[in-house]
Amino acid sequence: MENFLPLLNKFPTTSDEAKAAFARHLEEFVVEKGFLLEREGQVSKYLYFVAEGSARSYYIRDNRDITVSFTLDEEFVTAMHSFITRKPSYENIETMEKSRVFKISHDDLQTSFMEFPELEHAYRLILEQYYIVLEEHQIFNKFKTARERYLELMQYRPKVIHKASVGQIASFLDMTIETLSRIRARV
Repeated sequence: MENFLPLLNKFPTTSDEAKAAFARHLEEFVVEKGFLLEREGQVSKYLYFVAEGSARSYYIRDNRDITVSFTLDEEFVTAMHSFITRKPSYENIETMEKSRVFKISHDDLQTSFMEFPELEHAYRLILEQYYIVLEEHQIFNKFKTARERYLELMQYRPKVIHKASVGQIASFLDMTIETLSRIRARV
């Protein structure tokens, strides 16, 4: 159980029995940089917990790579729309470095909920956090200047600056690489 202690510690009110049942369904694996956890056009089968490492979610439109989110150590990630609706995903999720990841299948997660309804509370907390991050990013991109967006990223998610490429960061912040370069030169 110590291998995924950071995951279980996120839910201190969940019973040890429920945590153990959940843990039995988890599969741990290590992947190299550039490994695709999820692929566009396929139904998302797993909820992932990045114990160590990082990943990014992106999609391709008009031959442009558009980064929509970053996942860092001890965070959950999946193609949420696909995972919930069981429809093909529009996004890819790729590791940005060698990463240690845990995954649980959609079916095993549902089985865990049936066996231990208290796990649904933990899952709801994951979904709430996902929604908050999504909403903040929407507001972040619509109402802030390019400089403000970069400064907030530096303040609240500084690891992204060190792990992601300049192009990925620019795409995430909804600006060109040239604009990002000018901002970075002045900071």
